[in-house]
This record gives sequence, structure tokens and C-alpha cells, in this order.
Amino acid sequence: MKCENYVKLSFPALSRNESYARAAVGAFVSQLDPTVDELGSVKAAVSEAVTNCVVHAYSECETVGIINITARIKDEEVYIKITDKGCGIEDVKKAMEPLFTTKPELERSGLGFAVMESCCDKVKVSSKIGKGTTVTLTFRFEKRVLK
Repeated sequence: MKCENYVKLSFPALSRNESYARAAVGAFVSQLDPTVDELGSVKAAVSEAVTNCVVHAYSECETVGIINITARIKDEEVYIKITDKGCGIEDVKKAMEPLFTTKPELERSGLGFAVMESCCDKVKVSSKIGKGTTVTLTFRFEKRVLK
């Protein structure tokens, strides 16, 4: 069995940190020598998940909340957990429907989860009202020689 590698990140839920999360997770995943498309999918899914935290999780709070990301590699699979301690999602199934948004006044498209699902092999969302949300993204890469 191969040794598991992981990284943990924590940062304020500010929109300007979305690019940091995207780049940091992309750099971590690069050790698997992904194709340009695979790397783009990882970055796009992370970007959408972090943006959801920024826009929705802490929108009712007076202080800026924290977003936590754990990215883990095991064999040729990548597991990325994006977690917040925000307001939670009342109806996860409804929230994951394409074009559904709770922020139409912000001209949100309601495609965040749809984009994540199109980029990943698996998307899992767990949420509790008043406790926060965890989005777990799973990617499977073709076996390559690790550098």
C-alpha cells in the first residue's frame, strides 16, 4: 500500500482567497502529473465549492468565517474536503439542482454544484443548519509514474 499524502488549508471566507485555494490545491494535485483537463477540473470544482462558502455560508454573519480544505491523495485518487461552519443548507437535494439559487438578487446562476458534478467523479454534500457544510470532491486519475 502506498503512503498517503495530504495537505490542510484554512483561510478567511473572502472572495479574494478563492484563487489561492484553487492554486494551492492545484499545486498539491500536480504531484500526480495530471493532464491539463484533469487539473482544470480540480481547480474549477474547488473554485465553485469555495465560492459557495463565500457567498452562502457566512452571508448572515457580521464577522468573516473560515474555510477549511483538506486534500488527500491515495493511490490515483484525490479527495478534497471543503468545510465551513456557516449557516448550513436547509435542503441539500434542492440546492444541488441546476439553476437553483438562494441569492437571485446577486445574479447567482445556481450552477455551482452542477459544475462540481461535471468536474468530479463524485460529489458528496453534508450539511446541518447552524453548524455548516462539508463538500467532498473525489477525482480518479489514470495511473501514471509519480515523480
